[in-house]
Amino acid sequence: MNGAFLSLGSKSAAVALWATRHARVKHVSAALPTGKGLQRLARVHLLILILLACFEQPTSAITLERVLQTTLDENPAIQEAKLGLEQASGQRLVFRSLVWPHAELGVPAGVQAGHRSGESGVKGFAVGRGSLEQVLFNMAVPPSLRRGDIEVLIAQQQLNVAVVEQLHAARLAFYAALYNRSLESIRDEQRQKLEENVTTQKDRYVAGLADKSAFTSATVQASELVPQIESAHGAYREVQLKLAEAMAIDPAKSTLPEPEGELQFVPMRVDVDSETAAALQRRADLKLARLFLRAANEDQRIIAADYYPAVAGTINGEYVPVTGIHRQGSTSKTQDFIGSEIREKAAYTWRVIDNGKVGGAVLKARATREMNELTCRKLEANVGRELSRIANDLKGIDARERSLSAASVAAEEGAQTVRENVASGLASPLEYRVTENALLKTKSGLLDAIYQHNLAVAEWDRATGRYFQFSDDTAQNVH
Repeated sequence: MNGAFLSLGSKSAAVALWATRHARVKHVSAALPTGKGLQRLARVHLLILILLACFEQPTSAITLERVLQTTLDENPAIQEAKLGLEQASGQRLVFRSLVWPHAELGVPAGVQAGHRSGESGVKGFAVGRGSLEQVLFNMAVPPSLRRGDIEVLIAQQQLNVAVVEQLHAARLAFYAALYNRSLESIRDEQRQKLEENVTTQKDRYVAGLADKSAFTSATVQASELVPQIESAHGAYREVQLKLAEAMAIDPAKSTLPEPEGELQFVPMRVDVDSETAAALQRRADLKLARLFLRAANEDQRIIAADYYPAVAGTINGEYVPVTGIHRQGSTSKTQDFIGSEIREKAAYTWRVIDNGKVGGAVLKARATREMNELTCRKLEANVGRELSRIANDLKGIDARERSLSAASVAAEEGAQTVRENVASGLASPLEYRVTENALLKTKSGLLDAIYQHNLAVAEWDRATGRYFQFSDDTAQNVH
């Protein structure tokens, strides 16, 4: 899956934590004496490792690849679509049953009693009866066979559509989690710098180098970021719940997933014309719309088949192991069973007058087919417009990211200069406030541009039908 989606680079928190703790163990070891103390050193070293293993918390950081794979395997909507595919296989048998022969077998048995000329006593009997009917000609047979196959294809494409929707939703939730976590980090880092300014202004006020208004202004400015940090943290928790829902994780039984890495900006070039032609061929929702159109056409043909005669051949047979058994309702021996027999015949039916039962159903099916055809044409026509819109969004976001990236560097340098001047009393609190707010706005805007770029790339992959290629051919997906 390294082609269809952007790579997110980060160092594992667990590895970094282990390296830090291991460095601490080495520091303790260097401080211990040698000689007999080596045994105690070994025991202390072992004890420290055991304590680290006991208090080590398992990390729940997950990559985008793992999110998508888990969603594909465990998502409830995808599992439901898989069951729908099994159900469609049974429905296919129903459509194909029209062409299969129809056989029946019965064994009437009983006791014959009473008196008739030349007979007396009680006699048991059993008669074997069988019939076989085979359709010889019916205009509904070809469309029924095709309709049964289409039913399975529809279920397959419905599964594909469910996979695309759920993978796309999980991917967007993953990006949103990275965005809100980074936004919270930026605001918290800014708050720490403002807290340092509060300390500086307090020291200056105590030393008599500044009035109390500068200290109050710095305190208010630092406290203004607290609600923004809490808002970003709350949004991050909400997105974590969406990720857990997509991955079928129960928050009551497991920790919420922690996305690994940070949002990256990787410029990409797109060819709208070639991608439009490819999307028309591989998008699952377009294939599903075309299948619904084919299914409606076959349904209309099946209903219209009642206008044509249907020919069926039948074979009826009776096996009589005992002779002299009276038929029901017989009044003479000539009407009794005298032996086994087989009868063949063919018959046809032709509906001449339907009183709207057939004609009305055909018109209804035709309206359904035309509606499906119109919907399919609209979806196909919308592909080019959608890809053009996403391509324009990518260009605009690319220009915005370049501008904000340069502005962020300049804003950081200017803010650092103002901080130094404020500490020495050469800049006013108002100037400091304006500079820090501009820096925060620029950094947040740059992060938002990177986030919007990732969303646009995800939308591009969805609109071009690339979600099924991450497990097959990824050569065409490298941006």
